[in-house]
Amino acid sequence: MLKILITGGAGFLGFHCTKILSDKECEITCLDIAEFDTRGYPKNAKLLEADVRDFKKLCEIVSKGFDVIIHAAAALPLWSEKDIISTNVDGTRNVLEIAQKYSIDRVIFISSTAVYGIPKVHPIYETAKSVGVGCYGESKILAEAICTEYRKKGLCVSIIRPKTFIGPERLGVFQILYDWVECGKKIPIIGNGKNRYQLFEVEDLVEAIWLVATKDKKLINDTFNVGAKEFRTIMEDVGALCSYAKSGASVLRTPASAIKLLLSLFEKMKISPLYKWIYGTADKDSFVSIEKIEKKLGWKPKYSNSEALIRSYQWYLDNKSTIKVGTGITHRVGWSQGILKLFKKLL
Repeated sequence: MLKILITGGAGFLGFHCTKILSDKECEITCLDIAEFDTRGYPKNAKLLEADVRDFKKLCEIVSKGFDVIIHAAAALPLWSEKDIISTNVDGTRNVLEIAQKYSIDRVIFISSTAVYGIPKVHPIYETAKSVGVGCYGESKILAEAICTEYRKKGLCVSIIRPKTFIGPERLGVFQILYDWVECGKKIPIIGNGKNRYQLFEVEDLVEAIWLVATKDKKLINDTFNVGAKEFRTIMEDVGALCSYAKSGASVLRTPASAIKLLLSLFEKMKISPLYKWIYGTADKDSFVSIEKIEKKLGWKPKYSNSEALIRSYQWYLDNKSTIKVGTGITHRVGWSQGILKLFKKLL
């Protein structure tokens, strides 16, 4: 039985990793600074309050012995710059230093395709240049450099770069989309909607993590892109969600330059939950090659973009009475819409 430690265990990915990997007869311990909503967690999972920035506390936990650490803890883009750097960079160094100290067999670092910035050539391969957008993207690049450093020291470190992943219990900015769709509103998309924007179902991501946790170390001591294999244009995928909802919702094209300028202003005024990485890339092609992990590990994603959106939306409908609204520091709560509420009324 694999003993697995998950950092960021109270988050969206941590929650799904705990549920799915427990079914594979793994012994799971989760840690997070956020309070755990224990609903849905397996009864045998250990849920600990701890901060990856707390070296001493982390030592106490890891010293009890684990086979794999899934390092998913991260400060999201709406956190302060100080917290993003200390959590995503310093926290990653702590995890890797302690993993090496206690001879952990392998560490899986959950990075992001934000490390690629906004490239002009697609699909994006793992060898593409790293150009972070904003503090969050830059922090992931710095954290990956630390992973490379510890690989050279002999630690087995897998880096997974997922596209934006959704699924049951994924709220955050997507809850805003689902609310507008349910209400039958026009759904404004930035630009003409002809760009292809790859998403990802969280269950497929957890399956990729499982393969990396169990395959031969010679195969997995590497960096892998992951994302949906089947995806269409923004217009088509969001349109498929609107058709499924049967609420009268429809897709509305908007002038990209003007809308981005407006959203940038709203962000600076702190009256919108949409940050630069969301609106800055929304009218561009954004998709990665997943050939490497398919060929090396035999990974096969099950869900398309539209299927992932519909699964996530249906969960929202089934559970909306229990949804909490927060401030954008986790994807497991709905985000306050701020000034977007005004535009919702107008549309």
